[in-house]
Amino acid sequence: MQFAKRLDPLRANVFADMDRAKAKARAAGQDLIDLSLGSSDLPAEDRVLDTIAASLKDPSTHQYLLFHGTQKFRHAAAKWYTQKFGVPVDPETEVLSLIGSQEGTAHLPLAILNPGDFALLLDPGYPSHVGGVYLASGQIYPMQLRAENGFLPVFEDVPGPVLAQARMMVLSYPHNPTAAIAPLSFFQEAVAFCRQHNLVLVHDFPYVDLVFEGSAPPSILQADPDKTVSIEFFTLSKSYNLGGFRIGYAIGNPQLIQALRQVKAAVDFNQYLGILNGAIAALSGPQDIVKQTVETFRQRRDAFITALHRIGWFVETPPATMYVWAKLPAPWENNSMEFCTQLVETTGVAASPGAGFGKGGEGYVRFALVHEPPILEAAVERIAKFVRS
Repeated sequence: MQFAKRLDPLRANVFADMDRAKAKARAAGQDLIDLSLGSSDLPAEDRVLDTIAASLKDPSTHQYLLFHGTQKFRHAAAKWYTQKFGVPVDPETEVLSLIGSQEGTAHLPLAILNPGDFALLLDPGYPSHVGGVYLASGQIYPMQLRAENGFLPVFEDVPGPVLAQARMMVLSYPHNPTAAIAPLSFFQEAVAFCRQHNLVLVHDFPYVDLVFEGSAPPSILQADPDKTVSIEFFTLSKSYNLGGFRIGYAIGNPQLIQALRQVKAAVDFNQYLGILNGAIAALSGPQDIVKQTVETFRQRRDAFITALHRIGWFVETPPATMYVWAKLPAPWENNSMEFCTQLVETTGVAASPGAGFGKGGEGYVRFALVHEPPILEAAVERIAKFVRS
């Protein structure tokens, strides 16, 4: 049996390797503390769940949901966005509901790239950004993120021949995995660069609320209020603890929204209306759950960083997200996969190897703060014994 060549770069998956390592550790009797996945352990809000539950009893929600059936959700998303960022949004032409923002970032390259076209991606960066480009038979130019540059790319480093074939750039700040944030001036520079080189500017924005110090992170559309080249992806997974419900949306240039809508129409209909009703309740109601979630992850961050410093592993305190991006000590500074594999097999603590986020992630490990402080501190105690051994 023969398969498409576009699957070749998708066969190797460091996270699948880690999943096997975790299964092996469980089978060996290890008490697993899984810090490898950025899946919030916090519960969804009761009023959101009640809204979804009430919808289940309404037979009119049991049907296929076409674009116009998402109108109330699109209006709620547009209103939430404008209240937060001050940029007007047309819910009819500039908003599209998605089955999670990952659906949007994976499908958009199909609407933008022809075979062989380049996409400029962050390295390290979120793995689904890579997958979407490969599925569209595109090429990837990795924009290197270095600590000395605040984990921001240097646009002038992109070679001219690559730019001549490039059609899109993907950014994501606050950033997974490094937890870096970007100022509005950086986004203004990105918009100008993309206009100059006729690039679509994509901003993946799942951590819009998960910032611990300073002002709220900027939206790409604050740098491109006329939506000339930009599209931004949002999710309710992080701020509202609705990861398993798979609900997100895109806001941006109407031509890009229409193009993504065309791809989406060929692949699926839409999310179940009851879940959209719950999402409307989340976006439109009191935002106390968001504040509580941010404070919870702030406390976890502080506890985990303090514990790491206590054992002599000095890492930067992340200003945002639910992750700690830690530079590996010797002798694992060039083999993050070996560190993570041995760590979970020996101690039961699972983490994500930096190499899983691109070549630029090698030498680092990502810890997801998805447990309460006492468990995070227990994980660090196990890590300390492993590192010292």
